[in-house]
Amino acid sequence: MKQICTKLFFLSFALLCFQSSVHAQFDVSGQLIERAEYRSGYGKLISTTSKPSVFIGQRLRLQVGYKMKKLQFYASIQDIRTWGSTSQTNSIDGLLSLHEGWAELSIDSFWSVKAGRQELNYDNARFLGAGDWLLQARSHDFALLKFEKGKSKLHIGAGYNQNAEALTGNIYTVSNNYKTAQLLWYNYTQKAFEVSAFFWNNGKQYVKMDSLGKVEDHDLRFSQTIGISNLKYSFWKNGLISAFAYYQFGKDIANKNLKAYDASIQLSQVIPFNKEKKSGLKITIGGELLSGTNSNNTSNINKSFNPMYGTNHAHNGYMDYFYVGGRFENYVGLNDIYLRMRYDINKKWFVSGDLHDFMTNAKVFKGSEALNKQLGLEIDMTAGVLISDDVSFQIGYSQMLPSYPLKYVQSNTAAINQNWAYLMLLIRPKNPKRFIGTLS
Repeated sequence: MKQICTKLFFLSFALLCFQSSVHAQFDVSGQLIERAEYRSGYGKLISTTSKPSVFIGQRLRLQVGYKMKKLQFYASIQDIRTWGSTSQTNSIDGLLSLHEGWAELSIDSFWSVKAGRQELNYDNARFLGAGDWLLQARSHDFALLKFEKGKSKLHIGAGYNQNAEALTGNIYTVSNNYKTAQLLWYNYTQKAFEVSAFFWNNGKQYVKMDSLGKVEDHDLRFSQTIGISNLKYSFWKNGLISAFAYYQFGKDIANKNLKAYDASIQLSQVIPFNKEKKSGLKITIGGELLSGTNSNNTSNINKSFNPMYGTNHAHNGYMDYFYVGGRFENYVGLNDIYLRMRYDINKKWFVSGDLHDFMTNAKVFKGSEALNKQLGLEIDMTAGVLISDDVSFQIGYSQMLPSYPLKYVQSNTAAINQNWAYLMLLIRPKNPKRFIGTLS
């Protein structure tokens, strides 16, 4: 089936290429990302008995777009692999997939409808993001009604998921996905001021099975997330204050009452050195509080905020100890106080350094004793260079300095040195994002 889909895609591609001589709106692009990583404490503290991991990961993506007067069509297929994971004489594998496949119809000058598999990337991607750092990234099967006029934007959307076509039944069992979801997003921008309001209704499928795999009970449990997902104000000379705040309520998958929040504020200042060379220093200081639940909690209330479908790698340290891949979800929460510095040497080169001070939001108990809230310090160093308009290199090194509570939480006899490093080549023609995975 996958071979047939692939052949159909390239047949369509060839037909569109033939038509492109008549229709100038046809566009072909792609990207190749190669990332070599050294992991010795990435995502989880490495123990004294474990050895570091070294590997090279790859994303190859082919993107095809076609625009008519009121219709836009877009498709993107990608191959995600680790070097050496398939045989040199491999004939077929399951690594090729559709990342995006959607059409957008313009109703008039301001209203449009977009439907199909697509990335949902809003504001700073804290709650909804494309996950571009992940080689596989993230996309949704979704429909959007969009209104965009002048300074205002309004998006209303919904998704409904099912395992497959079926004659009976609606139980959904694909892991880490919602069964149904609804989105409402409004953005207003005026000169130095920008604000976004956000609402997300998340319906997760609960299934209870017996020892033989037969469904005993099932339910659809809804949680709601509402907030100001983006608030920015530019002031004085190159200064910027930004913030966001979310509140979560409803029911979690365990049917507990959800009462959680996420709030952040930061202040940035750019010090220009040479405007012609685009040389300058950006300094950002801020903090984020993600609520949590005490580890000895026995009540029916879950106070742990879940950023769900965000690009979490960019927010709480690049070593991904928190919220990436489900880590630290439904637990004691996180307080993250940070300092970020980025120096743009010129139009091509940049270097940055981030310092995070991590603490638990709620309490971790060891028996009846509440441990210190300090989790550790993380240092992230990143550098990048543009080789051309389409090609760039990026390199990073991170060091975690864990405190005892983090070691206790992970039940780990942690090694003294906890670090992570990577080297990445990005070839992304026509893509305005030259580097990925950074906020600074």
